[in-house]
Amino acid sequence: MPSDPPDPNLAFDFSTRKPPAPPPPQPEPRPLTVAELDRAIKGTLEDSFVNGVWVEGEVADVRAPPSGHLYFCLKDEKEEASIDVVLYRSNVTPRMRTLCVHGARARVRGKPTFWAPRGRLQLIADRMQAAGRGALLEALEQLKAKLAAEGLFAQEHKRPLPREPRIVGVVTSPTGAVIHDVCRVAFRRGGARILLSPAQVQGQGAAESICRALGQLQRVADVDVIIVGRGGGSADDLAAFNEEVVVRAVASCRVPVVSAVGHDVDVTLVDFAADARAATPSQAAEMAVPDRAAYAELLRRTRLHLTRAMRGRLTEDRVSFVHAARRLGDPRLAIAAHQQSLDEREARLTAWVRTTVARRRDTLNQAQRRLAYLHPRAVIARERTERARWSDRLVSLWGTAIERRRTDLQRATGRLDALSPLKVLARGYAIATTDDGRAVRSAGDVRAGEGIHVRVRDARIEARVVRVDPLEEPK
Repeated sequence: MPSDPPDPNLAFDFSTRKPPAPPPPQPEPRPLTVAELDRAIKGTLEDSFVNGVWVEGEVADVRAPPSGHLYFCLKDEKEEASIDVVLYRSNVTPRMRTLCVHGARARVRGKPTFWAPRGRLQLIADRMQAAGRGALLEALEQLKAKLAAEGLFAQEHKRPLPREPRIVGVVTSPTGAVIHDVCRVAFRRGGARILLSPAQVQGQGAAESICRALGQLQRVADVDVIIVGRGGGSADDLAAFNEEVVVRAVASCRVPVVSAVGHDVDVTLVDFAADARAATPSQAAEMAVPDRAAYAELLRRTRLHLTRAMRGRLTEDRVSFVHAARRLGDPRLAIAAHQQSLDEREARLTAWVRTTVARRRDTLNQAQRRLAYLHPRAVIARERTERARWSDRLVSLWGTAIERRRTDLQRATGRLDALSPLKVLARGYAIATTDDGRAVRSAGDVRAGEGIHVRVRDARIEARVVRVDPLEEPK
């Protein structure tokens, strides 16, 4: 059965048809290394921004490491977008550090680049500006709050200006009108000497120049007060007097400082750190240099008031003296009465002294007699006499006792000699003893063969028993 023709309305043709040939396989591209990709991105990015670009946003995440570089993030205030910014130390100025605070609006110029070690997009900046009046004031307020918290603006640290300054130092531009105004007012009011320490008061490097000029004036020993000032100008012209280094230099100055920056409506941080603030440089000179004419007039009035006061005081003292003299009476009578009382007391004192001396003399004599009796020489003499008496008595007693003992000894010696065995031996008798020293008194005390000792008058005989023949006792 023949097949039906294909329906042209169908999306697919199911009729029997030869399929087309497959395309030849394409070779896969070589994969890039991470470093190659980073270099490609960096090259493309830097080629697109050859001349750099200005970027405006809000500063956040500020980091200031010891290396001196500045790292922060610039955020878009309307959209969720941010970019990292790097300010190298060689491009950083003190004003940039002031502007680089969290939350400030800033305008930054730099070149976008891709930092390969972290795979991060960042902006290498070389310039930084405040984005409008509001951001600058915000940064200034933050710096002001910081310095105030450290006590640099405290009223208890303010020092009074000297009344008679010898030398008034001035830190300002040598070509401006400030130094001429100060000199004119100072010469008109008195004889203070003016010492100018020239400084750059606006533009790049102005803060360092002001600090250097302040340091030079402080090395002069005769400088008693310093005026820091400049004429009026825009906020950018006065920016150097809002720098942190300048404010700290003014606060730590050796002598009192008068701030005369701009006009009366201009306010800088130096005004808060200085010991006194003047609306104009001329007013600063009037504050630092006393008016000799005014001092002379004040001295004249003071002398007049003092003369009148002294005269009035003398009149009052004279009246008081008259009244006191009347109440006191004749002083000679008072002196005579006191002299009489003094004489009586002197007599009583003399009598008491005499009585006391006599009593003390008697006591002393008694003590001397007792002391003479107890004197070592008297005591030794008495003891020597007593010792001689006892010695004589002892010699007599010992002689009597020795004679008596001698007589007793002679009597005992005669009796002992009469009873001595030696007397018996002298008559021809002998004493026999055994080896252990026992006397042989009977036949039973020795046996045949034993050795015996025989003592005669003048010898000791060693013998041996041959035989023991007992003898019959006589009846």
